Amino acid sequence: MKSSTPLRLGLFASLLLVCSVLSGCANLGATRVPPPGLFQDQSFNQPDKPIDTAQLFAVDDAMRRYLHDELGSSKKTADKRQALFDALYRRDQLKLEYDAVITRTAAETFAARSGNCLSLAIMTAALARELNFAVQFQQIDVGEVWSRSGNLYFSSNHVNLVLDRKRIDAGNASLGYTLNADHPLVVDFIPIPDTARSRAQPLTQATVVAMYLNNRAAELLAAGHVDDAYWAARQAVVAAPDFLNAYNTLGVIYQRHGDHTAAERALRHALGGAPDNTVYLSNLAQTLDHAQRPQEAELLRARLRLLEPYPPFYFYHQGQQAMARGDYQRARTLFQRELDRVPNYHELHYWLAVTNYQLHDVRAAERHLQAAIDNSTSRDTHDLYAAKRNRLREAAPKQQ
Repeated sequence: MKSSTPLRLGLFASLLLVCSVLSGCANLGATRVPPPGLFQDQSFNQPDKPIDTAQLFAVDDAMRRYLHDELGSSKKTADKRQALFDALYRRDQLKLEYDAVITRTAAETFAARSGNCLSLAIMTAALARELNFAVQFQQIDVGEVWSRSGNLYFSSNHVNLVLDRKRIDAGNASLGYTLNADHPLVVDFIPIPDTARSRAQPLTQATVVAMYLNNRAAELLAAGHVDDAYWAARQAVVAAPDFLNAYNTLGVIYQRHGDHTAAERALRHALGGAPDNTVYLSNLAQTLDHAQRPQEAELLRARLRLLEPYPPFYFYHQGQQAMARGDYQRARTLFQRELDRVPNYHELHYWLAVTNYQLHDVRAAERHLQAAIDNSTSRDTHDLYAAKRNRLREAAPKQQ
């Protein structure tokens, strides 16, 4: 079921893609339980390939060989924690690449040498634990980062990892640890302001597992696999009932599936833990519209207009309308306004390149195409923008 109004999903993978609105990610207060009747298993086909979270942090033979050959050498620093930290950042070692297309397990991320921030953090945790180091996942408030795929919008946030020295209790890896090193090493795959790091919130492993499942559910939904998406979102709720984004994702899946009663139940439960969350409010308003309850939907939208006068991609859509009218000057202004709200989003740089080209500013067009390349979140988009930049350069002499 398609809708002209965008559905909003929260992911944990910073631009993850795939990651979430902080007020709705993990309720650190009283434990919540799923409401009665939340799951509608009978309405969905069994998944083609169930997600085995037992393998999420599993270390395979290739990872062990790397740790033995590269970090176990006597030529390396005696501090294996520092050696692992260095390997994560040095391009001549692990050669990691950011890729927001899919959230991977530790072994999948190591094999691909790429992943979003959540995937890379999971892989790092698995390697560190194999070396018997303590790790602590953290949620970082870097503000909302929006991306889009069709009429699905993704609100991403950020997870990083702290490496401590040897574990105090190696038998309770799932419980998290109190870090006791004099200088814990913080592993981040994007630049993070010190002010954001100072507000870091510790995450349990159960929440990280739920984040992984929620990301996979959103990715499967974006790919059109609604049944598989349902089972992944269901697993996310079971893994961490306090993780409110999983209820939002489940609500969006129900809405796509045409079950508006179940969608409302899931979204209202999420709102119970985060009453001012604009993502949940927007999706619930759309659900009520589909359920033929426009007056209730309008009450929510009135509240939304107070909380969020300009929703995500508001200026982007206005810019697209200006493009359709051939008003490239207006379109450029609107795309820039959206870019100011979502700095470095590759798609906005691309459209700014298009408008500048139409306005015969070839240098600005090439500059924005290069920015689109630099900020692309997958190899495919990187190569697409690079090809367009090359064609622009070939055509540039004709424009001068």
